[in-house]
Amino acid sequence: MRRPDQADVVTIALLTDRVRAAAGTVIDPELRRPLSDLGMIGSVVADNHGAVKLEITLTVVGCPAAATIERDVRAAVGAVDGVTRVDVTMGVMTDAQRLALRESLRPGATRSNPFGPGTLTRVIAVASGKGGVGKSSITVNLAAELARRGFAVGVIDADVYGFSVPALVGLAPEGVSVRPIRIDDMIVPPVAHDMKVLSIGMFVEDHDVAVAWRGPMLQRTISQFLTDAWFGALDFLVLDLPPGTGDVSITVGQLLPNAEIIVVTTPQPSASDVAVRAGSLARQLNHHIIGVVENMAERVLDDGTTMSLFGSGGGERTAAKLGTSVIATVPLSTTLRMDADAGIPVVLAHPGDPASLALGQLADAVVRRPNRLGGLSVERSGG
Repeated sequence: MRRPDQADVVTIALLTDRVRAAAGTVIDPELRRPLSDLGMIGSVVADNHGAVKLEITLTVVGCPAAATIERDVRAAVGAVDGVTRVDVTMGVMTDAQRLALRESLRPGATRSNPFGPGTLTRVIAVASGKGGVGKSSITVNLAAELARRGFAVGVIDADVYGFSVPALVGLAPEGVSVRPIRIDDMIVPPVAHDMKVLSIGMFVEDHDVAVAWRGPMLQRTISQFLTDAWFGALDFLVLDLPPGTGDVSITVGQLLPNAEIIVVTTPQPSASDVAVRAGSLARQLNHHIIGVVENMAERVLDDGTTMSLFGSGGGERTAAKLGTSVIATVPLSTTLRMDADAGIPVVLAHPGDPASLALGQLADAVVRRPNRLGGLSVERSGG
């Protein structure tokens, strides 16, 4: 076999550099940063025939994004001119490498709440007076629509007892939630539909067993979600609050004093009357109420008649009592229900459905509201 001459050595070195650069452009689907920035590109070896071997160092053993990263690296490196074969080895970071990664993501390893006073992230909390009004579906679809428009969005399922967000976004296949990545004591939320999502359901072994916690444990859980999780820079953090006016809602009020509230009700009086109490609590906590969403409203059938399964007027009654307005009326939609069961927000799966159009109006109302910082009105727009 011919030994490589000087020209071969230069060619191999150039190819190695191009391969490393190409692999480095691949985005980690969980951390949402290039592999080169995360220090995940290990050794790269090429020969004078264009065969390339490279190592990718994952954050943890069993990283759920491993298959996606390997596929994307193979594609990126395979497209490099001169590469004839690609072999990828998936390794795991050392403790020192993980520590360096955590420091790069969260310098100083501070465990403060990044969404407290002075944050540039708009915090939108979705509340209701009672369960069963579709609050979680509204939360997920609002967040998905904001993400679709190019905003960086995080979702926290703060409904500890009745968590449902993982299933609604496809992160609970066969009833088992996808686990967040842990980098030492830092939690990295999994990503679904371009949203970073965190829920107590991701830490519960059996979804059929009730979460039976008292107030202090609930407060600690919400606090840890805010301080231990790394969401990165977000435009919006959307919270699915539990129904009613209990411990979690009060804790959110204390930890997120800048939160803006959306109140969800159905048209029937039994829902709208108690929804007013959720809005009243928001007012007591000095939160701004963006408006009211009337969900499961009347639907126009194919023959032109309307079906008002839950009556009418609940949204207007709630808004009038709270001194705000109805910002979206979402009609009954079997498509929304079927998409929710499949783990896909209806605004993504069926953007032309009447429910999707109404949810788009909700996103319009949220985006239009300026975020006031230090007396200045700052309105963000998507990419």
